[in-house]
Amino acid sequence: MDWVTGLVPGGKENYNACLIIVDRFSKSMRCLPCHKEGTAMDTALLFWNNIISTCGVPKLIMSDRDSKFTSEFCTNLYDMLSTKLAFSTAYHPHTDGLAERMIQTMEDILRRFCAYGMEYKDHEG
Repeated sequence: MDWVTGLVPGGKENYNACLIIVDRFSKSMRCLPCHKEGTAMDTALLFWNNIISTCGVPKLIMSDRDSKFTSEFCTNLYDMLSTKLAFSTAYHPHTDGLAERMIQTMEDILRRFCAYGMEYKDHEG
């Protein structure tokens, strides 16, 4: 789970970031448009409404040490769901190489898409 930020705002909601989630089992990726300024509560709701409600509760979440993932609210949520939170090692992307590569590729695609000012629909992929 990681963020792509600094995107050109777009869509009806003027999203300027994207939460990217990679399922290590199925190798599938979900890209959830959001706002960089969102809170830990916004992140938890985004995760709940788009991942838990459709895929179920994960046993393990691996992410960097972003404050939105490590906030007291989120850690309490993980405890309630019996989900373990694991952190990748700083400056060591090989901790979860496949997910990191998928996220980097999607970040490149999103940045190019936004750089050309293309219109896009409000949907997730």
